[in-house]
Amino acid sequence: MAIEQISLAQARRIALHAQGFGAARPAVAGAAALLRNLARLQLYQIDSVNVLSRAHYLPAFSRLGGYDRAELDRLAWGPKRQRKVFEYWAHEASLLPFDLHPLLRWRMAEADCGQAGWSGLQVYATERRAEAMALLDRIRIEGPLAASGFATHKGQSGWWEWSDTKRALEWLFWAGHITTATRRGSFERVYDLTERVIPQTVLSQATPDADVAHRALIERAARAHGIATSGELRDYFRQPVQAARVAIDSLAEEGVLRPVHVAGWGHVWLHREAAVPRRIAARALLAPFDPLIWERIRAERLHLFRYRIEIYVPAEKRVHGYYVLPFLLGDRLVGRVDLKADRHNARLLVRSAHFEADAPDHAREELHSELATMAQWLGLDEVVWQAA
Repeated sequence: MAIEQISLAQARRIALHAQGFGAARPAVAGAAALLRNLARLQLYQIDSVNVLSRAHYLPAFSRLGGYDRAELDRLAWGPKRQRKVFEYWAHEASLLPFDLHPLLRWRMAEADCGQAGWSGLQVYATERRAEAMALLDRIRIEGPLAASGFATHKGQSGWWEWSDTKRALEWLFWAGHITTATRRGSFERVYDLTERVIPQTVLSQATPDADVAHRALIERAARAHGIATSGELRDYFRQPVQAARVAIDSLAEEGVLRPVHVAGWGHVWLHREAAVPRRIAARALLAPFDPLIWERIRAERLHLFRYRIEIYVPAEKRVHGYYVLPFLLGDRLVGRVDLKADRHNARLLVRSAHFEADAPDHAREELHSELATMAQWLGLDEVVWQAA
């Protein structure tokens, strides 16, 4: 049987619709809208950079427009009865809906025996396990604690200077023994026993076999992407290569995934429920860690848009800027803008702006409008263009 042919333009619209850009923004975006959006995307990636806004807030803004960020905070770190979201490792560190917890327990189990997680943490599953368990006992007795609450962590600062205490706590987190109770100060994670944070109704759900979980995760990745390569499906939740391959084959046999061919892209997978809209009328600024663009090669292949994050590039070598957000207009990425929130002076600073050669004439006007919407959402009084 001949494989269905899909144009690149169709593939782009499929992907955008799957990612939540197929409908107008709601007049009011409350907790229900946030949860629906999260259910579509599956996760909000967490990142520590706060030059504009922390990354986990931005994907919802891109799709829903202005919403109360405190609402997302309540869903993630509020009182237990209000929580609907938990932190764990998915694509990267992420906020996830509760229904993903059972599907990620295979990763927790692997971490618990030293088979998952960063190599520097795995020692706490074996010869240094007693040290980690002593920290767990202290949290059990004293209640929620951050790494800075332990004397053995004092004098350590920053991501690259983790103490042994911080490493042990992060292994306990990977292994599911503890989770994030809240965030405080400079976004420091405060740990507590998982059973004191995540509702028992979630924890009591049956743990599926690993192959069942991998299949469910691939199906969710396919639904979120709409159309994707095998590698992109696997990468959404960072699944093992062989487990993802088996899951993809199983879903293809059942017809959940259909093989299609995209010109200039090759054979890829289309989710059977993916919509193929004739038009996408979107306008959005995208965080560097937005699932639409976090896989840079996919973004370039789908949108003919080369994008690289330059946070760690020396200033004199940057091409587009420090914290650059691609600008989506219609069904195309038409430009990018380097932004900074000057909170002290209540200004949104546009440090540079670059448009693609074939950007439509109204792209700059539309960008001005979207920046005004973003400034209002961030509680800033004005947009100041430092760019030419």
